[in-house]
Amino acid sequence: MQFRFGAEGELTAPSQDRLAVGDPRVVDFLAKLARKLLAPAVARRHPELGSLGYFLRPAELHRAVERMRRDDALVFPRGNVFHLPPANVDTIFVYSWALSALAGNHNVVRISSRSAGAAEVILEAMNAVEADPVIARTQRMVTYGRDDAITGALSKWADLRVIWGGDAAVDAIRKHPLRPSARDLTFPDRTSWAVLSTAGWRAADPAARRTAVVGFANDAYWFDQAACSSPRTVFLVGGDGAGVRAEFLDLLLEVVEARGWTVDPAMAVEKRVNAYGLAAVGAAAALDFPDNRITAMTLTGTERAPRRWIGAGAFPFAEADSLLDLVPAMNRQDQTVSHFGFTPAELQAFATELGGRGVDRIVPFGSALTFGAIWDGYDLPSEFTRLTALQL
Repeated sequence: MQFRFGAEGELTAPSQDRLAVGDPRVVDFLAKLARKLLAPAVARRHPELGSLGYFLRPAELHRAVERMRRDDALVFPRGNVFHLPPANVDTIFVYSWALSALAGNHNVVRISSRSAGAAEVILEAMNAVEADPVIARTQRMVTYGRDDAITGALSKWADLRVIWGGDAAVDAIRKHPLRPSARDLTFPDRTSWAVLSTAGWRAADPAARRTAVVGFANDAYWFDQAACSSPRTVFLVGGDGAGVRAEFLDLLLEVVEARGWTVDPAMAVEKRVNAYGLAAVGAAAALDFPDNRITAMTLTGTERAPRRWIGAGAFPFAEADSLLDLVPAMNRQDQTVSHFGFTPAELQAFATELGGRGVDRIVPFGSALTFGAIWDGYDLPSEFTRLTALQL
């Protein structure tokens, strides 16, 4: 990307082109990108790109645009948006960028030099799409090393800065000032959980149990369990969970084996070290290593659920009598609770009792990584637009 700086060192806009909310040129580009990502050969190599391709289908794009419409105000692009996505989740940058582009914004997305695999496939697909020239002039994907001058200039250029990553990364980027009228949209450290009803598990038929475990495996093993919405601790709810846990882990191992997922020896060792660390501080009462790909731990209480990443395929387990008993263990760091076997009334009561103090998403097994327009408690289509009130 060629940057242009003004007389006072401020970065000028990549283009003077104007885009509108729901601009058909952007919709066309994203729809073509979706078709490339949904190609069978791509989906086989990178299954997570299937979910991304589905998100970018025309029907989904039009739904996102409709969320931006307002009856009580005129809706316009926010302006210039600078995105800083994480390196550990290869697809996340597309979701926030796509919604911002749909809102008609000029976007600069910094792609980490450590990104690989699916990120490279996405960028190759973008470059292969035949698009209106306005897309290239207003939408930029860039890579650069640790360069405070560039980050600072892009921050001054932005009307909105979107920061993904750990708390430390957010704090580091915030050292670069924004213009007074601009603001940050931050996605810092988050933790996610899985809740499994023992009664619901026993009532489910074998096919439903296997489907649930397949969904859980996708949630956990894509991105090596490092995504903010990947489940970590599994809470067995309803009592007498030993048998359910054993069946669940046996099925999980079958699914992992069938998918061909592997964990390298270094990761297996790291998981053991982290598991023994939980035992050493009294958080885990028992450890189970049935396979390099699965490490199971028995926690001494729901309040001992670890919020740090332990490793790919590491699952602490804790038991609770009801979902409501988990409420005291939740806080604002907690993002997604994926569930199986509960009634709608139980889930509604759980969400009501949380009262917004923690947990932003409650979704079925298999949907933890499914990106939505509402994420981390933000209505993203609204965040990427500006409103003009007009009274006649």
